[in-house]
Amino acid sequence: MEARDIDVLLLGREANARYVAGAQRLWTAGTRPFGPGCVFIRATGDVHLVSTWDEGVPEDIPHEHLFGITWNPGNLLTWLRGIDGLAEAQRIGTDSLTPRFAQLFPKLFPSAELVDAEPALVAARRVKTAEEIEAIRRSLGVAETALAAATAELRPGVPVRHLAGVFMEAMAQQGVTTPATQRVAWISSAPGGRRGSGAPSVAADDLVAFDAGVVTGGYTGEVGRTWPVSPSAIDGPTSDLYRRADDLWSRLLDACQPGATCTGLLAAYEACGDALPAFPIATGLGLGFDVPVVAGHLPKTAAAEELAPGMVLAVTAQVTSESSRTVFRKDAVFITADGPRVLTSSPHWGASMGTDPVTRS
Repeated sequence: MEARDIDVLLLGREANARYVAGAQRLWTAGTRPFGPGCVFIRATGDVHLVSTWDEGVPEDIPHEHLFGITWNPGNLLTWLRGIDGLAEAQRIGTDSLTPRFAQLFPKLFPSAELVDAEPALVAARRVKTAEEIEAIRRSLGVAETALAAATAELRPGVPVRHLAGVFMEAMAQQGVTTPATQRVAWISSAPGGRRGSGAPSVAADDLVAFDAGVVTGGYTGEVGRTWPVSPSAIDGPTSDLYRRADDLWSRLLDACQPGATCTGLLAAYEACGDALPAFPIATGLGLGFDVPVVAGHLPKTAAAEELAPGMVLAVTAQVTSESSRTVFRKDAVFITADGPRVLTSSPHWGASMGTDPVTRS
């Protein structure tokens, strides 16, 4: 805020409010119009929140700095007028805005300039604090434990929805009820090209992909694996497919160097001769999805984004054979000053295992 000369933040996006305040609030889920739900005063360091109660609010935010949820804009503006230091602000930053608030704020703060605060928040959130790294580790631990429970159930005849249910149950048993995605498991391929999540059960010669992601304490942890259902799923071409996946993953990890641009991640796919998938091959992990977002259709964005120590990425390697068999792998990578460090530790099936899938428990 000092670098960008911002006196006050008026935040409406829940992830930004959570980052600034450290508070987990109720009644904030889902997509909604902008509303100033968190106010931060640079001069005093005071944080003010819209919150129904003080459960989940850090102790350094006093109860008198909380304001109950209201549907009346007049009540909301009255609350803003009463915040010490807000009326004197010269530059007020918001992370979003609606036409209604764009009309109201100049009347409420006639001497202040409204500026876009999102660049400052993106710059702050892209590099994680030590506490955030531990929060991501906790989320990854939940995801990997639930993934182990799901893969332990993998056998011919098991329904795909059962695998997803086992994952959700194991996640809930750890006190977490929010998955990062609803599509936990799917048949990534089978001889003849059958794939997708609509098949009622898996066959012995199937490959099954798991996209295990959870949100713990607001922070996202993700890990992805592709497992053969039985030894009969691994023929010569499929072993080659896993070798390609291992090679691609090694190149992707090598590209995660501090100071490098994200173009190297795209180049890893090109070097292996594999097509870039439609989804991002790397995203920042944090409070939801942080920068960078690296995708084949965003080459200029990848070239402009430089990796820095403290960033955490969910990096995905995916390769597909001519028969449409697909191997998918996702890991969390922590960028340090000495190079990349993989935070995930879930076992994965690799070409070095021969034809016998390892125990998945």
